[in-house]
Amino acid sequence: MTTIGKWEIVDKGVKRKIHQPGKQLMMMEVEFEAGGIGVEHSHPHEQYTYCLSGKFEFKVAGETIVLTKGETLYIPGEAIHSCLALEDGSLLDTFTPLREDLLDFS
Repeated sequence: MTTIGKWEIVDKGVKRKIHQPGKQLMMMEVEFEAGGIGVEHSHPHEQYTYCLSGKFEFKVAGETIVLTKGETLYIPGEAIHSCLALEDGSLLDTFTPLREDLLDFS
């Protein structure tokens, strides 16, 4: 499980830090090296992604979207999505409700 406030390796060229969650909302930073991949997945949570730096190619429900610094992307719950870092960069992801699958409440 994830440790709140600590960076952890997610995959080759990808690491994340989950911030202290609220009751129904959570946020995490994700840093990518160029070529890093956020593998295709879905979850029931709504997600907003804000690009802090870099350039990313997202696939959301079959649509391709390029995201650059200062832009946001809404990902509806249950939408199949993935991302590819076209250059080094970082994202700020917010989710509602909480992604309990990423949190350790023990």
